[in-house]
Amino acid sequence: MTAFTKTAQGLRTFASDIAEGFFEITHNSFALLGLAVVFAVITLTARPDLRQTGEERLMDWLQARQVALLGMEPEPEAVERATATNPKDLPKEQAAVAYWLSKKYRVAPEPLSALVAEAYNVGRSTKLDPTLILAIMAVESSFNPFAQSAVGAQGLMKVMTQVHSDKYENFGGKLAAFDPLTNLRVGVKVLQECIARAGSLEGGLKFYVGAGNMEADGGYAGKVLSEYARLYQVAKGRALPAAPRPPQTLGEPALPIPVVAPAAEAPREAKVALLGS
Repeated sequence: MTAFTKTAQGLRTFASDIAEGFFEITHNSFALLGLAVVFAVITLTARPDLRQTGEERLMDWLQARQVALLGMEPEPEAVERATATNPKDLPKEQAAVAYWLSKKYRVAPEPLSALVAEAYNVGRSTKLDPTLILAIMAVESSFNPFAQSAVGAQGLMKVMTQVHSDKYENFGGKLAAFDPLTNLRVGVKVLQECIARAGSLEGGLKFYVGAGNMEADGGYAGKVLSEYARLYQVAKGRALPAAPRPPQTLGEPALPIPVVAPAAEAPREAKVALLGS
């Protein structure tokens, strides 16, 4: 046997020994790993406190990784704070009103849809036409939930927060004035009181704007009733162009927009319902 043959045979033997050793090691390692897994499962089953601790640490690690990747703290429940609704989920009448207001006031249809839906809910319980409620919001704040007048009226319906602070107590305090849905509910309560005090819709609007003791309200009631008439027609399925919102200076009321003659029917119908006659 030549030296070359002996060397080749020795290498084959060496390789075979390495392969066999590797198989034994990996076989035993997998067996040990399997035993470790079984042991861990048994332990976690017997000790739920350890399982909970492990889950919490895993979640903390995953959140830390997400923060590192995104550069911000994840907050999945943030969507629950958003005042928004898909307009496609609304009844046809409400969706038409939401889209019309969105186009006119340049506000996203999703938050407007939430306001429209709430106006209809509150309107049913208070016997007020929801399009009247929306018309007041339009004139008062152009659907800006953080609006504030020179005299301190705040939110969507420009409620005097200091005067009506008691109405916000059930909502956690005066800062709730800047929650759109809360402001809407409180504003409707104030409007109800004003109408009952005045005995008419026009008189109630005069009290609402703070002009109850004045000869004139600066055209406020006319502006609200004009917008109310348009919204009433939209709600009834009548095609109306969304007239461009008139320019205005911050803190000043919107300018009146002429109303076509047929729209005058809407306020009269609503006044009958409001006064119960």
